[in-house]
Amino acid sequence: MPEDCVDKPHIVTCTAPVNIAVIKYWGKRHEELILPINSSLSVTLHQDQLKTTTTVATSRSFQEDRIWLNGKEEDINHPRLQSCLREIRRLSRKRRNDGDPILNATGLSHKVHICSVNNFPTAAGLASSAAGFACLVYTLAQVFGIEGELSGIARQGSGSACRSIYGGFVQWLMGQKEDGKDSLAQQVEPESHWPELRILVLVHRAESVVPGRMAEMIQAVRRKDFAAFAELTMKDSNQFHATCLDTYPPIFYLNSVSQQVINVVHRYNRHYGETRLAYTFDAGPNAVIFTLQQHVPELVEVVQHFFPPETNGGQFIKGLPVNPVAISEELKQAIGLEPMSKGISYIISTKAGPGPRVLTDPTQHLLGPDGLPKESV
Repeated sequence: MPEDCVDKPHIVTCTAPVNIAVIKYWGKRHEELILPINSSLSVTLHQDQLKTTTTVATSRSFQEDRIWLNGKEEDINHPRLQSCLREIRRLSRKRRNDGDPILNATGLSHKVHICSVNNFPTAAGLASSAAGFACLVYTLAQVFGIEGELSGIARQGSGSACRSIYGGFVQWLMGQKEDGKDSLAQQVEPESHWPELRILVLVHRAESVVPGRMAEMIQAVRRKDFAAFAELTMKDSNQFHATCLDTYPPIFYLNSVSQQVINVVHRYNRHYGETRLAYTFDAGPNAVIFTLQQHVPELVEVVQHFFPPETNGGQFIKGLPVNPVAISEELKQAIGLEPMSKGISYIISTKAGPGPRVLTDPTQHLLGPDGLPKESV
């Protein structure tokens, strides 16, 4: 075999989705293993709008493991990164030792180059670490020939990453075992289960749960009961952020725009005498709004009216297309708030979507044939 063929890197590229928790994960009972103090439930967002893309290359010519995140090389020795790499390599070695004839053992000693990018704002409360670690683990699994349950490995990178291993509606079971072997994610319903459900992410800055609530939320999803789903989502978000404020020193994730969004949602629902909208906030100020498909056009107009964007020619609606409609003076008066100029930069319109995917088109690799990023910042 020619030498250049021997040294040519093996390259795999995959994508993984963001997930938004509607029953949140409130903290850890074990810091190192990232074991939660409660079970949680999330909606996986569609990758056509929000995703992480990761390319992993292996070659015997690589001198060391390296990683680039959003164009910048980062420290590969971060403990959580190392946990994921170590576990994938351990499982690959075990599979080889078990005599799996399919596994190519020649690459087990090779170093890896990892390149990962997000198509959405990082560190803005949009679960970038969840999508990032899920994509990392899923891509490494493809490279090293690992099959089966991956959510426990993704959890070791970022707790909520375990939920991004699956599409649709996903629960993360807290588990009981001290070693965390039963703290895994599982799909409650696929993304096709509730096709009318829509999620709008209002981006304005690019920067303990009772067990009964989980059971109620799973039933609400299975019944496609939006009113129950919405009420549980908002209660959980409110309780989470109230707990953040009650810590010492307090943690402030929400700001004046976040509070205005909450007011708009409640006044909108009160005007119609039913729950048509629900908000939730993760560890950041950007609101995620759940609603049904038929209410999206009016909701978008409401957001544009009460949070008028800058007239800089930028695209205000990104993602799924939304047909413009007029909103009534009656609705404006019922909400009755002063518009907050430049409060919302843009809206990402999306829906529930699938779990991680392999990209088969080599032009979509983030790493070139030399194992280095095609583009860097």
